[in-house]
Amino acid sequence: MAERVTPLPPDPRWADVAARMHLLSEPTALWGEGGHGGRWLPGATLNLSVTCLDRHLVERGDAVAIHWEGEPGDRRDLTYRELHEQVVTLARALTAMGVGPGDRVGLHLGWLPETVVAMLACARIGAVHSVLPSSLPPGPLADRLGLLDLQVLFTQDGAWRHGTVLPLKARVDDALSAVGSVQHTIVVRRTGMDVAWYEGDRWYHDVVAAEPRPVRGESGRARHTPEPVALDASHPVASVPIANRGGQPVSVVHGTASVLANAIAVHGHLRTGGPFWCAGDIAWAVTQFHAVYGPLAWGDASVMYEGTLDVPHHRRAWEIIRRYGVETLVTSPSVMRTIRGWSRDMRELTEAPSLRRIATAGEPVEDELGAWMLEAFGRDLEVLDAWGQLELGGVVRVTGRAPGEREPMPDCGMEVVDRTGDVVEDGVAGEVVLRRPWAGVMVGVDGSDEQDHWGHWERHPGVYATGDLASRAADGTVTFLGRADDVVSVSGQLVSLREVREVLVDHPFVAAARVSVRKDVELGRAIVAAVVLAEDVGGGPDLDAVAVELMTAVREDLGGLARPRAVLVVDRFGEELGREAFSRAIAALATPDRAGTPRRVTWEQLVAASGEG
Repeated sequence: MAERVTPLPPDPRWADVAARMHLLSEPTALWGEGGHGGRWLPGATLNLSVTCLDRHLVERGDAVAIHWEGEPGDRRDLTYRELHEQVVTLARALTAMGVGPGDRVGLHLGWLPETVVAMLACARIGAVHSVLPSSLPPGPLADRLGLLDLQVLFTQDGAWRHGTVLPLKARVDDALSAVGSVQHTIVVRRTGMDVAWYEGDRWYHDVVAAEPRPVRGESGRARHTPEPVALDASHPVASVPIANRGGQPVSVVHGTASVLANAIAVHGHLRTGGPFWCAGDIAWAVTQFHAVYGPLAWGDASVMYEGTLDVPHHRRAWEIIRRYGVETLVTSPSVMRTIRGWSRDMRELTEAPSLRRIATAGEPVEDELGAWMLEAFGRDLEVLDAWGQLELGGVVRVTGRAPGEREPMPDCGMEVVDRTGDVVEDGVAGEVVLRRPWAGVMVGVDGSDEQDHWGHWERHPGVYATGDLASRAADGTVTFLGRADDVVSVSGQLVSLREVREVLVDHPFVAAARVSVRKDVELGRAIVAAVVLAEDVGGGPDLDAVAVELMTAVREDLGGLARPRAVLVVDRFGEELGREAFSRAIAALATPDRAGTPRRVTWEQLVAASGEG
């Protein structure tokens, strides 16, 4: 008889994590039962910036907290004391602008030291920050700004990316013309490019240099320097965008204690004590949670790199590792696949002697890629595969391809079940659930009232249903098979297939569309689409031009990772193929776009390619 999945109590190791959080007042319990996974550290107060900075000033004030390197080659090091001073200064300036607990602040910034300073300054005064990807076009950026109701928005004149400069300030100006809530726009001078200037715009360097006017507290007395606010454990600290749902941008809200607890647990498991580098954009949730809060909470040095790893040449990753003595590297499988592609043009690969661990996160990593990482960076490496979710605060589970001694993480109670909640047999696909409460879980949602955001706890009472499909082998190894819904991970970022389809259907060229994914050498997974053209498009359109037009429409609305990498033109859609069969068919017929593709196919050809014809 099948075993019904049942909840388990939280792992006692969370008490060790809490002991490292530098709580300002003690909780009444480690975990309290309740809806949506219960409540972590009820009754406790804390401040994230105190945990990451103030607590280290006596013993590690002069130690390097951040090694930063820009894409053009400029570099800066910040000690814990210097970082603390900058955070306190910016927190004072934000308070003078009227920003306080619960107010929203947007960070439309690249991977800069100022980005980290802004994140921690917001946390210090209880404001909620949201990182807005620097790659967003003005339209989607305006949608995000409208959702978040920001009081202050940080941006920069321009951002270095792949050897070129992205006009971030100009994009913000376009987006703000449709959004009226932002009172102040603070601009970091990064590239020196000319930018337009409007009422409410302020240079970052002027903001932190100015002596702010006194702020009147509730007592009426003036105060110049805000002390770190003692915040409830569940007080929101960050709102992180997730894939669009139901035509609306949606963000997951994380609490102060949940962000810290998860970051401390994961970094304690991955760290060696030496420099830690997360090779990922700051908009990636893994970077925000595990490249900023984790290393700083432990007092370690973190390496932060602004740009892409092919500038000025393909050996940039090796140079960064050697320059700073990186011992732990976290990145996505797609970044490693891209570097592997570059390595074929390199005469020889030299090992990175300081590197001891590589962990990939955001999507499954294939055995061949894991073997290549050992060959490219050093055969004594420990290669790790991390699984997690944005709703759970980032990484939740880490498995290794080589033995290594690591501080154990709290157990999440992972199990694989069928639709009725029964544990499936080894080798059978099912949904991944977590039987134990996880401290990093979200505390709210911005932008949607849909129950599927909170339905994680409703499908199987008492346990968290992830929506991820997997199977478990007899030795306990879990192989992840993708999502049960229409949200997929592309290069570590979540993309909604439904949103891509809706953009395509809204285009005047398209009468109907279906969207799927296929394996991709660079991205791991890539979006592919099949469309039925509208009758008025005519009998002989330039299919290459049609495909470019459709791809551009998706990129401008949803961003580059959502752009289909191939488009098929189909005569009609039938009902013979389900989701999995259609995915097999389109993956077989949709090839990367080049001369001669996309091409017309018939529905009968799709059915035949699926293997069900």
